[in-house]
Amino acid sequence: MKILPALLCVIGLVACSGKPPAPQSVPTATASVSTPWDAMKQDEQRARNVQKVVNKQVADQDKQIEQPTQ
Repeated sequence: MKILPALLCVIGLVACSGKPPAPQSVPTATASVSTPWDAMKQDEQRARNVQKVVNKQVADQDKQIEQPTQ
């Protein structure tokens, strides 16, 4: 029983001694954290862009159809 307190003291001294831990780097603000919704948002934006192209093609086709009738 007398060894237990001495052993705990030695373990405590060993754990507390030595060089201090290296400073941790602070994450930069430019680091991007990927979320599960990023891929969905990219897909939505891609779909919006495709819809814009389709709408433009429809408008151009409507203009071509209307030109001969005028």
